[in-house]
Amino acid sequence: MFMIVPIVVIVILVLSTGYAVRQQHVAVIERLGKFHGFAGPGFHVKFPFIDITRDVSLMTEDEHMTFDAKTSDNVTIELDVSIQYHVDYADVEKGADSGVYRSFYTLQDPVGQMQDYLADALRSQIPARTLDEVFSEKDAIAHAIDEVVAAKMLDYGYVLVTTLITRIKLPQEVQESMNHIIASKNNLESATNDANAAKAKTVIAAQAKAEAMAAEGKGIADQRVAIARGIKDSIDTIRESGVTEEEANRLFEFTQWTDMMNNYAASGKAATVLLPEDFDQGGVFKSIVAGKKASEGR
Repeated sequence: MFMIVPIVVIVILVLSTGYAVRQQHVAVIERLGKFHGFAGPGFHVKFPFIDITRDVSLMTEDEHMTFDAKTSDNVTIELDVSIQYHVDYADVEKGADSGVYRSFYTLQDPVGQMQDYLADALRSQIPARTLDEVFSEKDAIAHAIDEVVAAKMLDYGYVLVTTLITRIKLPQEVQESMNHIIASKNNLESATNDANAAKAKTVIAAQAKAEAMAAEGKGIADQRVAIARGIKDSIDTIRESGVTEEEANRLFEFTQWTDMMNNYAASGKAATVLLPEDFDQGGVFKSIVAGKKASEGR
């Protein structure tokens, strides 16, 4: 029984002497209430009841915050901001001059302090921009506030890794108004595109019709020139045969009349046409029905 008490005391002393520090953590050692140094990951020994160790995480933390701000065009918006930060462990070997020391001994509520700095930085950036500019320059705003807050938090031993504006929430009536404006704009663009397409179609059709008519007119003109040349050549040939000019003209007229009658008869159409029987006697006509002689009259 007397041996149990010393054994228990020894076990308690051993347990209070040895301690382990986890990976990505550092232990702050205080001896008799005063800062003594740091201990890195692994197993360590301390003076029992004299040394006290406190664990400090070096891992990157993620915090989400919400802020209200008013734009230059008097729209109150709500911004969700995400920040990633960690204790500045780059100079841990400096002891009392290190970032770990400052983070542990100079700032009690780092998250609350960052939130105040971010709110101040945001409310200096947002009022200088319109609502449209806030949406289009979201990344630039986040970068600007990140630079301001990062410089201030570094003095307290914290490194601000990044700042992101993850959401911009509008009042319900403003959201509905913006949706209506966008829908109206899209409808206007659609109507404009349809009108331009119809206009282009009309213009192309008109141009095609004009080109077709020009080609048709040229064809008719060329045809008439060819007919006139043919008539001239025919008359010249008749004259060269030794007949007089008047007889040549009469012969050409009779030939034309004969060709017309043949074409008419070949068409087979049941119609009546009156033609002069004798070109010298214009009052005498023959009635031709379906290409055949029907009756005579004056």
